[in-house]
Amino acid sequence: MTEDIQLISLLLTPLVGMLLLALAGRWPNLREAITLITAVVLFSESLKLAADVLGGARPALTLIEMLPGLTLRLAVEPLGAVFSVISSGLWIISTLYSIGYMRGNKEKKQTRFFVCFAGAIFAAQGIALAGNMLTLFMFYEAMTLITYPLVTHHGTDHARNSARTYLGVLLGTSIAFLLSGLLATWVIAGTLDFRQGGILVGHLGATGTALLLVLYMFGIGKAALMPFHRWLPAAMVAPTPVSALLHAVAVVKAGVFTIVKVIVYIFGTDNLMSLGSADWVPVIAGFSIISASIVALRADNLKRRLAYSTVSQLSYVTLAATLLAPISIVGAIMHIAAHALGKITLFFAAGSIYTAAHKTEVSQLDGIGRRMPWTMTAFSIGALSMIGLPPAAGFVSKWYILSAAMSLEHWLAVGVLVLSTLLNAGYFLPIVWRAFFREPPSADDAHHDAHHDAHHGAHGEAPLLMVFAQTTTAAMTIGLFFYHEPVLRLARAVAGAF
Repeated sequence: MTEDIQLISLLLTPLVGMLLLALAGRWPNLREAITLITAVVLFSESLKLAADVLGGARPALTLIEMLPGLTLRLAVEPLGAVFSVISSGLWIISTLYSIGYMRGNKEKKQTRFFVCFAGAIFAAQGIALAGNMLTLFMFYEAMTLITYPLVTHHGTDHARNSARTYLGVLLGTSIAFLLSGLLATWVIAGTLDFRQGGILVGHLGATGTALLLVLYMFGIGKAALMPFHRWLPAAMVAPTPVSALLHAVAVVKAGVFTIVKVIVYIFGTDNLMSLGSADWVPVIAGFSIISASIVALRADNLKRRLAYSTVSQLSYVTLAATLLAPISIVGAIMHIAAHALGKITLFFAAGSIYTAAHKTEVSQLDGIGRRMPWTMTAFSIGALSMIGLPPAAGFVSKWYILSAAMSLEHWLAVGVLVLSTLLNAGYFLPIVWRAFFREPPSADDAHHDAHHDAHHGAHGEAPLLMVFAQTTTAAMTIGLFFYHEPVLRLARAVAGAF
């Protein structure tokens, strides 16, 4: 397969899948088979691309030249390969989980759900393959629009209001800040192409660079940097598979992916370090990490706690990227992968708890580990990763970030990492304790729960596909701890740390 065909195929595969899904809507089994086959094909293509990039290939293709020097362009480098593999690989597991969830909860509009999910993966691949900021911006906005119907899936007033917040914050930040940053970059540098070392070197002084960086950091709303984070908790009104898509597979990953891409290929880490123009970003990121962790600590609703955990964890990537050392860039990229696996496991478990036990609050989870041992074991592994404890992948990424902060003597970052780790333990470990070591509800409460479960058809664990999905991602979270060399090699190539 030539490089041009390889790049086009990565975009066409989910698009063709969307069309076939729409046509197969009347036949659920066929529809779900098409989703799985499309996801497997895309993942195999992404793996082939990543292997080529590890071997030194850098495929590129110009799609359209809009103006002289201003093009829609695809070009793959190691960071894009990482994002492509993450989004396509987790699509397979998310599909298995979604089939169990949508059927188990008798959700309506399942065809629209699977079509829009495929559309989000299409946008994610476009972001991963983007060769310049204009191309990335177009796919970035496409992702916002295609995921809107997923957030409004239930069709209630609450869902519509939450979706308006989702759309308003993401489009508002993009138009007000990110688009302005793109235009300014085009005028200043004369190009929007991603380039190793950055394209703004020598074009702006410290103040101008800092102001432009403000537009990018707050314009990339999907990274949920405070105060532009409210869209993420608001979107928790969506079904749990959508929450997994938002938090682990595509949407927030598109945000932090773009943060790293901009730092490395637009501004340049050496350029920012010499000018000191990014010194303010770790302060904002640190504030986001601690503040979101405190909100999560006080949240009783399980999905809300996980949502604010995501706000906090995303800012680890922003913090690491703006420490500007090669090892911190490696840590940022490793954390994108580690967070994807750990957080999707947590949301899968939350959805399983809702499906099988109809419980949504942390205070309702006493003894649930005895009834749902597979689910709560998977949840525990995901929690360990978010805290940053071995043998989970989050330990590896946080180790690199902390090592960078220590080597740079950036004591603010060190303090944030230590304090946030304690806060992470404070809002995750009590859930595990409740599930496995506290007594189930009293006899009267248990009788009420049993009557409720019988009425709703709940028993034991969630449907098999859901349990399989969450145990698979939990196993992958541990697996990435022991075998992370391919991701590490790609991350080092981005950071120039070979």
